[in-house]
Amino acid sequence: MASKQSLANKTHYESMAANTEPMTPEAVIEVNDIHWTALTAEPRGVDYLEVDAAGVPAMWIVPKGSTTNRVLFYAHGGGFVSGSIYTHRKLVGHLAKAAGCRALIFDYPYAHEAKHPAQLEATMTAYRWLLWQGVAPERVVMAGDSCGAILVFGAVQRMRDERMATPAGIAIISGWLDLAATSPTFEQNAEKDIFFTRATNQWLASNFLGDTDARDPYVSALYCDPTGFPPIYLQAGADETLVGESVMFAERARDAGVNVQIDVFPEMLHSFQMMAGRAPEADEAIARLGAWARERFGLTTQSAISA
Repeated sequence: MASKQSLANKTHYESMAANTEPMTPEAVIEVNDIHWTALTAEPRGVDYLEVDAAGVPAMWIVPKGSTTNRVLFYAHGGGFVSGSIYTHRKLVGHLAKAAGCRALIFDYPYAHEAKHPAQLEATMTAYRWLLWQGVAPERVVMAGDSCGAILVFGAVQRMRDERMATPAGIAIISGWLDLAATSPTFEQNAEKDIFFTRATNQWLASNFLGDTDARDPYVSALYCDPTGFPPIYLQAGADETLVGESVMFAERARDAGVNVQIDVFPEMLHSFQMMAGRAPEADEAIARLGAWARERFGLTTQSAISA
């Protein structure tokens, strides 16, 4: 049974679904800055330092006592209409503590500012900047939630195209992996996940894509060739409409010989990990992700970081 604390995530999305008044892009950003950010508890013992990553706004997230030579490179979610390094800094702080490493989170243009591939270009710029800081690819885990998955998998494909070394692993929370919205879980979970309807996802996709086809593999990982990808860890909520996309992608990646782990959490909705520090389900998910990242990093013992 879902915890009482976890209901805050459901309430958040229900309130968004109930708001049918037209909103400007700036208003959407502000609403999420206020309400989405508040879901996450402030992690203790974490420092934040804003940096310019070759022109891309970014933020170092550094837990006390963490290793400095491993990095969680994080692409935040928000449907390309909201979300930022500020809405997600606390979530990534919890993740970095669990992984025992630093994290770098970065911003990219919203869809009303620029269409694809501007967001992917920002991702590649920030990632190259990270490598220029002396961090080796095999000591990076790329991670992201929701639309951040588009940027992570798009970037890994670009690395493969350019014959760059790929990171040690990929960790995805509630990944948006099929902009064509073909998953049957849109119908199966329609009464549980009333905000992320197929129509809403299709609008968000068209708003981001411009002239790009929804099945282009650089925006929809479900249609890419994952051969040669590093190990992948997927988390999703069993009640979210997007869960089917993670399941389908996991099957496709396994068929291509990729090491894939997927955890589906009962009764949880989209990006429930945003409730880190408040809901036990979120804390368990963060702990699992941290343990998985530590294994990719070769960190076999828990570093001394206070809770």
